[in-house]
Amino acid sequence: MQKVLFIDRDGTLIVEPPTDFQVDSLEKLEFLPAVFQYLGKIVKEFDYKLVIITNQDGLGTAAFPEDTFWPAQNKMLKAFENEGIVFDDILIDRSFPIDNAPTRKPRTGLLTQYLNGDYDLEHSFVIGDRATDVELAKNLGAKGIFIHAAGHEYNVLPDDSLMPHCAAVVKNWEQIYQFLKSASARKAIVHRKTLETDICVSLSIDGSGKSDISTGIGFFDHMLEQLAKHSGCDLSLHIKGDLHIDEHHSIEDAALALGQAFKTALGDKRGIERYGFYTVPMDDCLADVAIDFSGRAWLVWNVKFKREKIGKMPVEMFEHFFKSFSDASACNLNIKARGKNEHHKIEAIFKAWARAIKMAVKKQGNELPTTKGVL
Repeated sequence: MQKVLFIDRDGTLIVEPPTDFQVDSLEKLEFLPAVFQYLGKIVKEFDYKLVIITNQDGLGTAAFPEDTFWPAQNKMLKAFENEGIVFDDILIDRSFPIDNAPTRKPRTGLLTQYLNGDYDLEHSFVIGDRATDVELAKNLGAKGIFIHAAGHEYNVLPDDSLMPHCAAVVKNWEQIYQFLKSASARKAIVHRKTLETDICVSLSIDGSGKSDISTGIGFFDHMLEQLAKHSGCDLSLHIKGDLHIDEHHSIEDAALALGQAFKTALGDKRGIERYGFYTVPMDDCLADVAIDFSGRAWLVWNVKFKREKIGKMPVEMFEHFFKSFSDASACNLNIKARGKNEHHKIEAIFKAWARAIKMAVKKQGNELPTTKGVL
């Protein structure tokens, strides 16, 4: 379902005159600082429909003639368009407050199509500089982002009854962008518990390569640290497994939980590159890994080992690990490596895998990378 940003106009996109509250001439048209820069980043990076919703008291009456409103309105829209920012809908209520019109914010009369349509209002936001904007969010079943910076008498924080419906209080558009970036972060937490293992995975795809790994198998820890470091993901993975039996269950279930975390964090995969491929040399070894987050699981494994174990990790489990990851994440993996040193060989594979993931999950825009319409 489509998410929406319902954006107030005066005091949010443009400065609201403190005397008559009307932008009724080009001389009064002034944009909020950095609105072009950060609203432009929001358009490029996130998948929100942009809707302006504004109360313009008495528009079309002698108190606010049409011919004084539209030149500034059209100039504003053109300025945004020139920066690649096009609003999908513009909703204007012309009533006076005393009219108590059902179309006037915070009432939802202008927004029937969004209440009745296929929209994800739970994850949508109303952005504005008045408590009524947060109240509108409440009435829509959305959340408010309240701009508390204008210094006008009306720019007061929402009361206690509205604050639960206010997701953020910000001072400027940079903070709005940072909040939406955090809200849109690709993260997942997976807890997988069986009679054989108890595994907790926390994954943030848009991280900085931090890791907190504890599997009970030293070499396995070392490899998963390579995944985090070279993919740029933040990864926490902890296992309580039946290592008194052997390592099989812990390694297999870790791969399944990790694969599920990637599948969940990637969501509908809009905007991702989808494909990643990387070659890593490591002394005498060379590893090639290609990945496709296609929604279809497949593993091609072209690696041979001459040792039974590396550290305490059975080499037969490496293929099984990647097969289980492929199954759970619904990705296609093609892995091959050659060389003499077995430690170098598998470490090069993990580093190439991580770099391939980094390429595949990179996000630019909101297009779905397929002609089928779904991944």
